Amino acid sequence: MTTPPEHIEIDGAPAADPALLATLMNGFGHFTAMQVRDGRVRGLGAHLARLDRSTRELFDRELPGGRVRELIASALAAAGRRDASVRVYVYGGARVAVTVALPAPDGPGAPQRLTAVDYWRPAAHIKHLGGFGQAYHRAEALRAGYDEALLTSPLGEISEGAISNIAFWDGTSLVWPSAPCLEGITMTLLSGALESVRRPVTRADLPGYRAALVTNARVIAPVTAIDGTGFAVDEELMARVRAAYDAVEAEAVAG
Repeated sequence: MTTPPEHIEIDGAPAADPALLATLMNGFGHFTAMQVRDGRVRGLGAHLARLDRSTRELFDRELPGGRVRELIASALAAAGRRDASVRVYVYGGARVAVTVALPAPDGPGAPQRLTAVDYWRPAAHIKHLGGFGQAYHRAEALRAGYDEALLTSPLGEISEGAISNIAFWDGTSLVWPSAPCLEGITMTLLSGALESVRRPVTRADLPGYRAALVTNARVIAPVTAIDGTGFAVDEELMARVRAAYDAVEAEAVAG
């Protein structure tokens, strides 16, 4: 069960009912999720650009980054937080809802075991609402004892995790699957900081990789297995990846 956020604002006005979160997560729209530390966010500009791009595509309207920053700053101030997990939801008419919850733990994520499922998200390039398919497959994966579902085509081509991006280490580069996926902000930051390539990756290719990792707004974690294929945790690689992420300068929410 999802823990209600501590604070919700819709177009800058506080919403008193925490149960609104269930409504915010469904319907026709899109969102982004970020970790705020001391009022700053790594990749804030990329978050704002993606929100504007998706708003233009879905609603044929712009969403100025300055407005989003003001709404985030307002919600953080009202919640009395400078460290938080923040989500920004966008709906028809470019209405914006901001939720402020407790921050995710900092530091390395625990190793994860994944199971492959036959599913690709529709309009995968948009971080859209109402993702029943991926939520269903992830819930089934968790019930089976895994940590995440890995989305693949019927032919075994890998795209992404249900709530994460995945990268494979070939000894030289991070290999991000080139199949349609949501290019997460953490993925974007790491791709620009480390030697990275995009190319097709299939389930049959997995034994040829030395290591794997998953990323999202909350965690960067090594992968120890995808179904029957095991991966060693490459501590040196994970340290490099974490250092590259930590080196990204965070941007202040309040301009």
